[in-house]
Amino acid sequence: MEQTHEFEANNQELLQLITVWEPRLLSLEDEVISGRRNSQNRSIREITGHLIDSVSNNTHRIIHLQYQPDPLIFPDYANNGNNDRWIAIQKYQEENWYNLVQLWKFYNLHIIHVINQVNAEKLSNEWITALNQKVSLKSMINHYLEHVRLHLNEIEELINQK
Repeated sequence: MEQTHEFEANNQELLQLITVWEPRLLSLEDEVISGRRNSQNRSIREITGHLIDSVSNNTHRIIHLQYQPDPLIFPDYANNGNNDRWIAIQKYQEENWYNLVQLWKFYNLHIIHVINQVNAEKLSNEWITALNQKVSLKSMINHYLEHVRLHLNEIEELINQK
Protein backbone atom coordinates (compact mmCIF):
# COMPACT_ATOMS: atom_id res chain seq x y z
CA MET A 1 0.00 0.00 0.00
CA GLU A 2 1.56 3.22 -1.17
CA GLN A 3 0.79 6.18 1.08
CA THR A 4 0.69 9.75 -0.11
CA HIS A 5 2.02 12.93 1.42
CA GLU A 6 0.48 15.28 -1.13
CA PHE A 7 -1.96 16.55 1.49
CA GLU A 8 0.75 17.68 3.89
CA ALA A 9 0.21 21.41 3.21
CA ASN A 10 -3.55 21.03 3.73
CA ASN A 11 -2.99 19.08 6.93
CA GLN A 12 -0.54 21.68 8.24
CA GLU A 13 -3.05 24.44 7.55
CA LEU A 14 -5.81 22.47 9.28
CA LEU A 15 -3.50 21.96 12.27
CA GLN A 16 -2.81 25.70 12.34
CA LEU A 17 -6.55 26.48 12.23
CA ILE A 18 -7.12 24.13 15.18
CA THR A 19 -4.31 25.80 17.14
CA VAL A 20 -5.69 29.29 16.52
CA TRP A 21 -9.39 28.54 16.81
CA GLU A 22 -9.59 26.25 19.84
CA PRO A 23 -8.70 28.96 22.41
CA ARG A 24 -10.62 31.56 20.44
CA LEU A 25 -13.81 29.49 20.46
CA LEU A 26 -13.42 28.67 24.15
CA SER A 27 -13.08 32.37 25.00
CA LEU A 28 -16.46 33.32 23.50
CA GLU A 29 -19.35 34.39 25.70
CA ASP A 30 -22.54 32.32 25.70
CA GLU A 31 -24.54 35.16 24.12
CA VAL A 32 -22.15 35.14 21.16
CA ILE A 33 -22.05 31.36 20.65
CA SER A 34 -25.77 30.81 21.22
CA GLY A 35 -27.51 34.03 20.27
CA ARG A 36 -26.05 35.24 17.01
CA ARG A 37 -27.27 33.58 13.80
CA ASN A 38 -25.90 33.34 10.26
CA SER A 39 -27.90 33.44 7.01
CA GLN A 40 -28.81 29.76 7.51
CA ASN A 41 -30.14 30.59 10.99
CA ARG A 42 -27.29 28.68 12.64
CA SER A 43 -25.58 29.77 15.84
CA ILE A 44 -21.84 29.37 16.41
CA ARG A 45 -22.67 26.29 18.51
CA GLU A 46 -24.59 24.82 15.58
CA ILE A 47 -21.92 25.73 13.02
CA THR A 48 -19.35 24.02 15.24
CA GLY A 49 -21.65 21.00 15.46
CA HIS A 50 -21.97 21.00 11.68
CA LEU A 51 -18.17 21.01 11.42
CA ILE A 52 -18.11 17.93 13.67
CA ASP A 53 -20.68 16.23 11.44
CA SER A 54 -18.54 17.11 8.45
CA VAL A 55 -15.33 15.68 9.90
CA SER A 56 -17.21 12.57 10.99
CA ASN A 57 -18.80 11.95 7.60
CA ASN A 58 -15.60 12.72 5.71
CA THR A 59 -13.61 10.33 7.90
CA HIS A 60 -16.11 7.58 7.09
CA ARG A 61 -15.95 8.36 3.37
CA ILE A 62 -12.15 8.29 3.38
CA ILE A 63 -12.21 4.84 4.95
CA HIS A 64 -15.01 3.43 2.77
CA LEU A 65 -13.46 4.76 -0.44
CA GLN A 66 -10.36 2.67 0.20
CA TYR A 67 -12.08 -0.71 0.39
CA GLN A 68 -15.64 -0.54 -1.02
CA PRO A 69 -16.50 -1.04 -4.70
CA ASP A 70 -15.94 2.01 -6.91
CA PRO A 71 -18.05 4.13 -7.39
CA LEU A 72 -19.42 4.10 -3.88
CA ILE A 73 -22.96 5.03 -2.97
CA PHE A 74 -22.63 6.52 0.49
CA PRO A 75 -25.32 8.30 2.51
CA ASP A 76 -25.03 12.01 1.81
CA TYR A 77 -25.71 14.00 4.95
CA ALA A 78 -24.97 17.40 3.41
CA ASN A 79 -27.65 17.77 0.74
CA ASN A 80 -31.42 17.94 0.63
CA GLY A 81 -31.58 19.54 4.07
CA ASN A 82 -30.02 16.59 5.82
CA ASN A 83 -27.25 18.59 7.48
CA ASP A 84 -29.90 20.71 9.21
CA ARG A 85 -31.58 17.51 10.38
CA TRP A 86 -28.28 16.34 11.85
CA ILE A 87 -27.91 19.64 13.72
CA ALA A 88 -31.49 19.49 15.03
CA ILE A 89 -31.42 15.84 16.07
CA GLN A 90 -28.15 16.25 17.98
CA LYS A 91 -29.32 19.50 19.62
CA TYR A 92 -25.96 21.20 19.36
CA GLN A 93 -27.50 24.37 20.79
CA GLU A 94 -27.75 22.50 24.11
CA GLU A 95 -24.34 20.78 24.00
CA ASN A 96 -21.68 21.63 26.55
CA TRP A 97 -19.52 24.22 24.75
CA TYR A 98 -16.15 23.03 26.07
CA ASN A 99 -16.93 19.43 25.08
CA LEU A 100 -18.13 20.52 21.64
CA VAL A 101 -14.95 22.50 20.94
CA GLN A 102 -12.78 19.63 22.18
CA LEU A 103 -14.65 17.13 20.00
CA TRP A 104 -14.12 19.44 16.98
CA LYS A 105 -10.42 19.75 17.81
CA PHE A 106 -9.69 16.07 18.42
CA TYR A 107 -11.78 14.77 15.53
CA ASN A 108 -9.85 17.08 13.21
CA LEU A 109 -6.56 15.85 14.65
CA HIS A 110 -7.79 12.34 13.89
CA ILE A 111 -8.78 13.13 10.28
CA ILE A 112 -5.28 14.55 9.73
CA HIS A 113 -3.92 11.17 10.86
CA VAL A 114 -6.40 9.31 8.61
CA ILE A 115 -5.52 11.48 5.60
CA ASN A 116 -1.83 10.80 6.21
CA GLN A 117 -2.58 7.06 5.96
CA VAL A 118 -4.54 7.19 2.68
CA ASN A 119 -3.50 4.67 0.07
CA ALA A 120 -2.37 6.77 -2.91
CA GLU A 121 -3.64 4.07 -5.29
CA LYS A 122 -7.20 4.77 -4.11
CA LEU A 123 -7.27 8.56 -4.66
CA SER A 124 -9.24 8.27 -7.90
CA ASN A 125 -11.98 6.15 -6.27
CA GLU A 126 -15.30 7.98 -6.35
CA TRP A 127 -18.50 8.23 -4.36
CA ILE A 128 -21.85 9.38 -5.72
CA THR A 129 -23.56 12.24 -3.87
CA ALA A 130 -27.29 12.64 -3.29
CA LEU A 131 -27.18 15.11 -6.19
CA ASN A 132 -25.82 12.29 -8.40
CA GLN A 133 -22.36 13.86 -8.70
CA LYS A 134 -19.20 11.79 -8.64
CA VAL A 135 -16.51 13.01 -6.22
CA SER A 136 -13.05 11.45 -6.06
CA LEU A 137 -11.34 10.68 -2.79
CA LYS A 138 -8.59 13.15 -3.72
CA SER A 139 -11.08 15.92 -4.47
CA MET A 140 -13.02 15.24 -1.29
CA ILE A 141 -9.88 15.45 0.86
CA ASN A 142 -8.83 18.71 -0.81
CA HIS A 143 -12.31 20.17 -0.42
CA TYR A 144 -12.48 19.37 3.29
CA LEU A 145 -10.07 22.18 4.21
CA GLU A 146 -12.07 24.65 2.08
CA HIS A 147 -15.23 23.59 3.93
CA VAL A 148 -13.62 24.16 7.33
CA ARG A 149 -12.36 27.60 6.23
CA LEU A 150 -15.83 28.54 4.94
CA HIS A 151 -17.50 27.81 8.27
CA LEU A 152 -14.73 29.37 10.37
CA ASN A 153 -15.20 32.52 8.27
CA GLU A 154 -18.93 32.39 9.10
CA ILE A 155 -18.05 32.12 12.78
CA GLU A 156 -15.67 35.07 12.39
CA GLU A 157 -18.49 37.15 10.91
CA LEU A 158 -20.78 36.25 13.80
CA ILE A 159 -18.07 37.11 16.36
CA ASN A 160 -17.65 40.54 14.74
CA GLN A 161 -21.41 41.14 14.50
CA LYS A 162 -22.63 43.99 16.69
